[in-house]
Amino acid sequence: MAPKVFTTSQLQARTLKRGEKVRLVSELPGVPQGTEGKVAMANGFTWNRYWVRLVDGRVVGHIDHDDLVRTKDYERYLVARDREAEEAELAALAAAEAADAAPEEAAGDGADADGGSGEAVVNGVPVPAYLLQRSADARARLGA
Repeated sequence: MAPKVFTTSQLQARTLKRGEKVRLVSELPGVPQGTEGKVAMANGFTWNRYWVRLVDGRVVGHIDHDDLVRTKDYERYLVARDREAEEAELAALAAAEAADAAPEEAAGDGADADGGSGEAVVNGVPVPAYLLQRSADARARLGA
């Protein structure tokens, strides 16, 4: 049976409790990534932040939930973060290739951008022809 593959969001899904052993997954001012510590206090309802007592005795406050992971999950988190970065890079390359392969849309005012139905597509949303006509009539009335 293959080992379960976790995502970074799954490894950070649960809020941390006071006394849990944690490690930093991002660098903070004066504190390197990977530093171990214990949660001294947990704050927040919608934005979870923590005070962490580091192994060297310092206490660092207002550390965001996304900057911490349980010590037992640290190695899995790093692997998942690297895998997600690679997947995002591959997805960006695939999207760029698809955009390059797509035929260029006809230049012009865009009124017939979807093949002659009279609708325009603005930011991926089709605008019906009657709304386009209504706008053109209003511009004509105002002399614009």
